[in-house]
Amino acid sequence: MAVREGLERALRAAVRGKVAFDAGSRALVTMDASNYRRVPLGVVAPFDADDVAAALAVCREFEVPVVARGGGTSVAGQATGEGVVLDFTRHMNAVLAVDPGARTAVVQPGAVLDDLRRQAAPHGLTFGPDPSTHGRCTLGGMIGNNACGAHSVAWGTTADNVHELDVLTYGGDRARLGRGLGSLPGPLADGLRALVDGDLALLRTGFPVLPRRISGYALDALLPERGTDVARAFTGSEGTLGVLTQAVVRLVEVPAARALAVLAYPDEGAAADAAHLLLPHGPLTVEGMAADLVGQASGLPGGGAWLFAETGGATAAEAASRARDLCRAAAADGACGHTVVADPAGQRALWRMRDDAAGTATRLPDGSEAWPGWEDCAVPPARLGAYLREFRALLGRYGLRGAPFGHFGEGCVHVRLDVDLLTDEGVRRYRDFSGEMADLVVAHGGSLSGEHGDGQARAELLPRMYGPEMVRLFERAKAVWDPAGGLNPGMLVRPYRLDENLRFAPLPRRPVPVAFGYPGDGGDFTAAVRRCVGVAKCRETAVGTGVMCPSFRVTGEERHSTRGRARLLHEMLAGEVLPDGWRSEEVHEALDLCLACKGCRSDCPVGVDMATYKAEFLHHHYAGRVRPAAHYAMGWLPLWLRWAAALRAAPLFNAAARTPLAGAAKRVGGLAPERPLPRLAAQPFTAWWHGRDARTAEAGSGNGAPARWEHGRTPGHGAPAPTAEAGPGNGAVAVLWPDTFTNYLSPRTGQAAAAVLDDAGIRLLVPPRPVCCGLTWISTGQLHRARKVMRRTLDVLAPALAAGHPVIGLEPSCTASLRTDLPELLPDDPRARRLASSVRTFAQALEELAPDWRPPRVDRPVVGQTHCHQHAVLGDAAERRLRERAGLAGELSGGCCGLAGNFGFERGHYAVSVACAEEQLLPALRQAPPDAEVIADGFSCRTQIRNLSDGQGRHLAEILAESLGRKACKHA
Repeated sequence: MAVREGLERALRAAVRGKVAFDAGSRALVTMDASNYRRVPLGVVAPFDADDVAAALAVCREFEVPVVARGGGTSVAGQATGEGVVLDFTRHMNAVLAVDPGARTAVVQPGAVLDDLRRQAAPHGLTFGPDPSTHGRCTLGGMIGNNACGAHSVAWGTTADNVHELDVLTYGGDRARLGRGLGSLPGPLADGLRALVDGDLALLRTGFPVLPRRISGYALDALLPERGTDVARAFTGSEGTLGVLTQAVVRLVEVPAARALAVLAYPDEGAAADAAHLLLPHGPLTVEGMAADLVGQASGLPGGGAWLFAETGGATAAEAASRARDLCRAAAADGACGHTVVADPAGQRALWRMRDDAAGTATRLPDGSEAWPGWEDCAVPPARLGAYLREFRALLGRYGLRGAPFGHFGEGCVHVRLDVDLLTDEGVRRYRDFSGEMADLVVAHGGSLSGEHGDGQARAELLPRMYGPEMVRLFERAKAVWDPAGGLNPGMLVRPYRLDENLRFAPLPRRPVPVAFGYPGDGGDFTAAVRRCVGVAKCRETAVGTGVMCPSFRVTGEERHSTRGRARLLHEMLAGEVLPDGWRSEEVHEALDLCLACKGCRSDCPVGVDMATYKAEFLHHHYAGRVRPAAHYAMGWLPLWLRWAAALRAAPLFNAAARTPLAGAAKRVGGLAPERPLPRLAAQPFTAWWHGRDARTAEAGSGNGAPARWEHGRTPGHGAPAPTAEAGPGNGAVAVLWPDTFTNYLSPRTGQAAAAVLDDAGIRLLVPPRPVCCGLTWISTGQLHRARKVMRRTLDVLAPALAAGHPVIGLEPSCTASLRTDLPELLPDDPRARRLASSVRTFAQALEELAPDWRPPRVDRPVVGQTHCHQHAVLGDAAERRLRERAGLAGELSGGCCGLAGNFGFERGHYAVSVACAEEQLLPALRQAPPDAEVIADGFSCRTQIRNLSDGQGRHLAEILAESLGRKACKHA
């Protein structure tokens, strides 16, 4: 403890960047995307190279090791450490220059690859290596691991694209690495010269020849006949030789057009046999995937495995022609089907499936967990088919399963295996398997790592690949660069055992008591948290990359990413760094800015559902304690609104909301002072529905007269099912769900939906008593109360469920809650599952129940917001089709509006809420044509639009109902 405190004081005095030794900051970097976990003393975010030098000097003084960290997506454990972690993503993250004439770029180590690609794109250039994590991996990490990606067939590995590197050694020397030893500090130059001169024969003969040899140090790059390329030899050293502070990288020309040849084969062995045969035709990439990873994906020709072979050309026609040539060649070499995808959108959809594979492969089709470790071995491409067959046989002997995929054209295969890393016996078996696996790779002339580096996962086995003499040479190289052993110890040389420091070891061995059912994780909250493997798709910030994670996109703080929050929950369960369990303030602080948008439920490749985890945490965190005022003000909102309606207090409330009393009410309720209070409707939707003239209800007013809810006895206790009146045009019967927001705050939406559904011939039922999905109690973690509310709702709806009537939801958040939260909070109640499966959105109901109905033509452009819960849980394909049929042209904004139910109303959240809206929604509104319809099906989205712009968002039902009225007037 004394050492840590002294180290922290010294770093704070010496470094201008952020120095963080608190438990939360340390917990965020205990893991990368591997199976390993190491707890650091502290984290430093250096401001510049001088800061790096100062931090290294302090760490030398205290004899503390240093680990450089970029995006934290390393898969072998090399981005974790026990000493000081240097986080380059906060400050040293810029693309400093792009020189199109020289085709080079100057970057800092924390620069994200896609940022470089975006800046190079206007010049027709890109950085060739493109790992699937291109939206969040950093150039420093890529140089540390010698990352490759799908297009190394055309443009090589990172080592092939590095020109000059500025580095600092642990001893404090600054060096610019390029070709030759002349620019190096004297001792370093002398040491490398002696290393090469003393072992020329070994350096010339000891390395396997294959395109993806990443394991070990690339010392052969120091040979005189290879130009003594020190920068290339340094690339792939995994932060064990020096700390990168700046890099000059080479750029390559991008083809003007691309096409994708998708080639089908009977099985992965046949695809692997054929991959190298495509290389003479000059593809940009040859990627492979088998059916056990693809699942139900569409757009693929029939087969058991596929190769994605991309071609380029000066025109789209030329690229497509080359793709067709590839298809003909593949057909002659065993392909059983093929298709050419020329349109960019279709290509992006297929590549997205490939990019997400690093995450989706962590869950097998039956839900079993699968882990990295042996996910990127590489063999000579011509031997890939034979290697994969023997690999499958080895898996069979150990009873293991996995879904291989990857860079088949380069002989590199990724696979996550369902190894048991949770028990001592399972870990022992994994160790035995690893030894046999290494021998199999070596027998085929391969490399233990073909992309991700050795780290802790494979470094112990390097003697099997290189032999003891070469490994001793690696150790001597490490001693030349880092004689004190202060940089990333335990990686590459003198390594940790591959079964040490496993991330699972400190987790509870038995499920912890929880409220949600976690059906995809066997009811185990710990298993749910383990879903986050660290691939960090949640750290992507480019517009169009999904909804998650809105608060991270605003703050850039790891703790506000889905991964960061999952890491903190992991450490909470482990109890070492965060010992307070459910009372952890570090976890509470990180979850406070979670909007519960559920974007991660769909956007995260492994389906992490942070909204549910947040509700679970709040439930336990405040158990037996007084909650924040906003939990009572917003969590109990359905009850307050019901009372206000019963007392007919809406006019009084609305008048008070425009006086100084509103400010006092917001202070008492824990609400944001900047946020206007919403207006209450004078008459709830249910009162309007049930109070209509009985004669109108009996006679009907259109194709579908309203149906009548028969409830002679207590609902749920033998009451007869709701019935539909007989009458002309009688069609399907459905329940129109009167959610809290529609009912009390936006009844016009319900009335409009009723009119449209009536026009479509759908007979509607509305529950005779108040019902609620429980959303506001869930989002504030009041799960006991949420269950009570849900059970009462199921009692009321029991007759309709028994009759098999679908339930139409108008508010996406409430509809999504019925679809997911309801069965997960009441897993033992079959009625919950029945209701969840009965739920339809407004557009889904029209499409399913009235397929022949034609919506009125609106023929106007649209702008607005797709609700996050619609995106994440319900899907919006039916809404898109309905808008198209109605002539509503254009796309709605993605991302999140930022209000997110109670989030944007709570004190302290307003700035983040507005910043979220500024990402996509508000710019889209400002750029919209004057006649554009502003569509926002969610009440939160409409409220945010009204609060922050001059626009007035409307539900799609309102727009269609208005057009129906115009049509009726026209024909009258």
